Amino acid sequence: MATQSPPEVDISVPTDLESAQAKLVYLYVAASGGATAEQLRDDLGVKKGTALSITGTLRDRGYLERTGSGFELA
Repeated sequence: MATQSPPEVDISVPTDLESAQAKLVYLYVAASGGATAEQLRDDLGVKKGTALSITGTLRDRGYLERTGSGFELA
């Protein structure tokens, strides 16, 4: 029985993101299909305030949107 490979995901980081943490948060949300501030804190090792600041910036730039369960790509 052949195993299936997971589908390839093409995730491009927006070129205007200069902060390594912003790029990391963007990639995490893109790869996971969404995330909460708590997941960002736990999985990426950033403080919750930092996660909220970064997601706020990403939202202001139109890359993320807030959902009932956290954040998703816009």
